[in-house]
Amino acid sequence: MNNMTTGSISSHLVKYTIPLILGNLFQLTYNAVDSIIVGRYAGKEALAAVGTANPVMNIMIFFIIGICLGASVLMSEFFGAGDKEKFRKEVATTLVFGAFFILIISFVGILLARPILNIMGVPEEILASATSYLQIILMGLIFTFFYNAFASALKSIGDSKTPLIFLAIAAVLNGCLDMVFVAGFGLGVTGAALATIIAEAVSAILCLCYIYKKVPLLRLKVNELRIETKLLKRTIHYAWATALQQSCLYIGKLVIQGVINPLGIDAIATFNAVNRVDDFAFTPQQSIAQSVTTFVAQNRGAKKKDRIMKGFHGGIKLEMIYWVFICAVTYFGAVPIMRLFATGGDSQIVVMGTSYLHLMAIFYLLPAFTNVIQGFFRGMGNMKITLISTLVQMIFRVLAVFILAPRFGMTGVAYACFIGWIAMLLAELPYYFYYKRKNEILNIQS
Repeated sequence: MNNMTTGSISSHLVKYTIPLILGNLFQLTYNAVDSIIVGRYAGKEALAAVGTANPVMNIMIFFIIGICLGASVLMSEFFGAGDKEKFRKEVATTLVFGAFFILIISFVGILLARPILNIMGVPEEILASATSYLQIILMGLIFTFFYNAFASALKSIGDSKTPLIFLAIAAVLNGCLDMVFVAGFGLGVTGAALATIIAEAVSAILCLCYIYKKVPLLRLKVNELRIETKLLKRTIHYAWATALQQSCLYIGKLVIQGVINPLGIDAIATFNAVNRVDDFAFTPQQSIAQSVTTFVAQNRGAKKKDRIMKGFHGGIKLEMIYWVFICAVTYFGAVPIMRLFATGGDSQIVVMGTSYLHLMAIFYLLPAFTNVIQGFFRGMGNMKITLISTLVQMIFRVLAVFILAPRFGMTGVAYACFIGWIAMLLAELPYYFYYKRKNEILNIQS
């Protein structure tokens, strides 16, 4: 456990962020490995099928992450305040309510998978494969929830290392199973989906075993697994906005995918590939923001007002250092990165993806600011601004894609991202300065 209410602020943020970054990168490795192996061994049609299913899948997954992230703010607050009883009750409430809710949306998602992909305009030649991939992933969604719920509980007490270890194991397993199912048995997208849900199940089981063996604070008895009504109301208040905020990002991507689909298989495959690169670029920024959230929430619970703003400023510094690194890697490594996703004959994918990444390398500066601002407000328990600013970003981004993508292809998609982030900052910054001027930044809420 890592109590962030005392000691060096920069040390806490760095030590917490590094394992979080690595853990989230391992999680992204699931889908990236799927895309690379599917693209190389099953062809670009299969890669496009995975790509068209991913926005729907990501809506579900990031809805789960949003629920767990919102609940973890409360967990961090109770831990920082030293209230172990409320902490345990919050964990139990999250597990029971979350599992029930995820089972319902998984069932509905499986039934509606094909109609949703039809609405998105998925080409007929890849519709069956995309539907099969999405339905199998949704069957394993409960494992995704349990891993994220257990990991969020561990992270709320300052342990970001243990979830990293289990994700590393799962990522390696996922890659091995991909090679067996896709490259070896020739199962295509079905094999990639099976590999993913098996790896997720293993990570959830490992997390549970570790908790019951090593973390007494999280070792819940069967009779403790019940919903506390008062805590459920607060959990839903925190979680719904965070879950909606996380999901609307991918609802926007789903709409954007619908704009890309009529542009052809090459455009679909390229969009899938560069989305993977974007995910890897954004993940450390989001991890820094999450460390700021945990830091702020713990200190808010402990009523350590003087440490809150120092943690926010420390997060901004970390974001700037990271942007210099990712800008250089993405800009100068664009061509070899894109070649990972394409066979020798698919040079068009490399050309289109490279033009996109050269622009995005510079544009990644903007989400460095937006993410840490959102992490701060989330830690303060103010979910409204995170949701509003994300909605503003996606509205402007989607509108820009409709205008620019048909004319300029992937370059237009990159400029649409830029426009969305500018709109997001314009929504966040005035609210931040107003919030600070009214002295609400130091208002410790119960």
